[in-house]
Amino acid sequence: MATGETPLLYRSLVSLNPSRAWGRGRRGPGLARCGSRAGGMRPQSGLDLGSVWAQRARQLEQRLRAKEERIVVLETENALLHLKLAEYQELAGRSTNEVLQLYSAHRQQQTLQRSSVVTQLHRAIQRLKQDLKSLHSFALELSKDLQHQCKTYLYQVLTTVQRIELQNEAMQMFQIKAFDLEQSLQEVTERYEKEKHKRRALHNSLVELRGNIRVHCRIRPLLPFDTAAGHTIPQDRQRNFSEKVAYAADDETVLVKCNRPGHASINKTFQFERVYNASESQDTVFADVAPLLTSLLDGYNVCIMAYGQTGSGKTYTMLGPQLEENFAFSTEDESELGIIPRATQEVFSLISEKPPGSYWVEVSVVEVYNNEIFDLLAKDSCGRVFGIKRDVVTTREGKSDVPLLTYETVENISEFLHLVNKGLQLRVRHPTLVHAHSSRSHLVVTLTITTIVSGDNFGISWEDELTSQKLNKELFCTFPQKMRENKSTFSSRASSPAQFETTEKPKQIKTRLQLVDLAGSECVGMSGVTGAALRETSFINRSLSALADVLGAIAEQRSHVPYRNSKLTHLLQDAIGGDAKLLVMLCISPDQKYLAESMQSLGFGTRARQVQRGQVKKKNLPVLSKAK
Repeated sequence: MATGETPLLYRSLVSLNPSRAWGRGRRGPGLARCGSRAGGMRPQSGLDLGSVWAQRARQLEQRLRAKEERIVVLETENALLHLKLAEYQELAGRSTNEVLQLYSAHRQQQTLQRSSVVTQLHRAIQRLKQDLKSLHSFALELSKDLQHQCKTYLYQVLTTVQRIELQNEAMQMFQIKAFDLEQSLQEVTERYEKEKHKRRALHNSLVELRGNIRVHCRIRPLLPFDTAAGHTIPQDRQRNFSEKVAYAADDETVLVKCNRPGHASINKTFQFERVYNASESQDTVFADVAPLLTSLLDGYNVCIMAYGQTGSGKTYTMLGPQLEENFAFSTEDESELGIIPRATQEVFSLISEKPPGSYWVEVSVVEVYNNEIFDLLAKDSCGRVFGIKRDVVTTREGKSDVPLLTYETVENISEFLHLVNKGLQLRVRHPTLVHAHSSRSHLVVTLTITTIVSGDNFGISWEDELTSQKLNKELFCTFPQKMRENKSTFSSRASSPAQFETTEKPKQIKTRLQLVDLAGSECVGMSGVTGAALRETSFINRSLSALADVLGAIAEQRSHVPYRNSKLTHLLQDAIGGDAKLLVMLCISPDQKYLAESMQSLGFGTRARQVQRGQVKKKNLPVLSKAK
């Protein structure tokens, strides 16, 4: 080993085993001595120690060389890093210069922009100053114009105020005149209404004395099925269909616009005792019918019949709305009830004011179907109601009668409605193109009121005779020319004394209220019926024609009246022939496509209104004590 390497080897050994190195330094002689003694004892242990130290030295030298090589590598890397650092420092210097240059350029650009913005603002300010100057001049001119206009308008306002004051004065004068005219108009209207009621009362009295048939006309509203009929309509006529052509001009006049292709439009008017427009209710209709019902208890027979084409509202007017499942009329809404239930209610109301037991009411329900009479209240052996065919005959007294006809006694309106609903369920109906629930038979509901009178109070009231004389006098003053024709009748009636019968037995006097819902006349082409329905239509039209023939024969005062040409006219012979106060309720549709049928119904009503049957005969009823 070299001398230069010994210290290094020693330092390495000391670092590995410092205790040994310290012992050598401090106790070297002793150890040496001990070693020498030991060496004398074990001569091979020194060789082993030397080899160990040599091996250890070699390991340390290898490690040293590795460290030195690592130092060289690190020094090389350090040098490279110093070079890179120098390069980065140089690059950072250049970047700093560039940043400074960019910053200076940015500052210059901002300065230039600021100078341009200032320039633009300066220019804008200059323009604004010019605009302000022009606005100021315009404002001065406008102010001058406004002042001038204000003066002009003020003058106009003052002028207008003066005119308004003058107009107000004139308006006050007009208001005073209008108030005076309204009062005069009200007075004239009241006088007109009084004269109108008086004329109507006198006309009704004349109708009663002459035996004329009262005719009312009701125009139904347009309904959905008017525009949804099942038959085909030509293209050139479609625009005319579903057009309203019948109107109520007033409460006594019907106006019909007759528009036929290729002809000029013609307006025709028809006069009746009462005309109802489409908006008038069931209450209004019955209010004009109700006065007839008091005649029942005064000893007169009364007949009310509805006439018109299919679907014109006859059944609704007579019965009210009906249930589709069984065709019975509904009583849920009393305001919609028709004449039949309302008339019965009125009869029972009038009877309730009389002494108990002096009146009783019987009801029968009959239909005329295919010129045959059917009793709709007849019962079989099990008590079930079913229609039985009956016949109509003429009695010795010349009155019509139906033998074996079922009469049911009723004590109130509920019992009556129950029976009528039973009969309605048996009534024949058949759908047509015009009406889905068309009645195929004439319905006759008869209320027979029986009055019990005592023998000593049987005759004609003296007060009734005086009233008749007074009425004849008024009618003679109002209608002198017409009344001269019947002067002999009036004088004989007025001069005859009251007739009295003195019988001890109580007597029964029967008066009848016949309520008739006629089947609708129809055109086969419009209704589209075939087979059995066509046969029904034929019988319906023939019976209605027979009714018109009977009225024509009575109007012409023929010696023979063909009542027996139809079971309908034979059944209603007493009512038509003058033994009852008769009211015909015409029902028409306002639609253009039913114009022909409506005109036929209006013509029938006009002819019926002209029939003079003579004064209706009154049944002998109880008289007051004054008449004894």
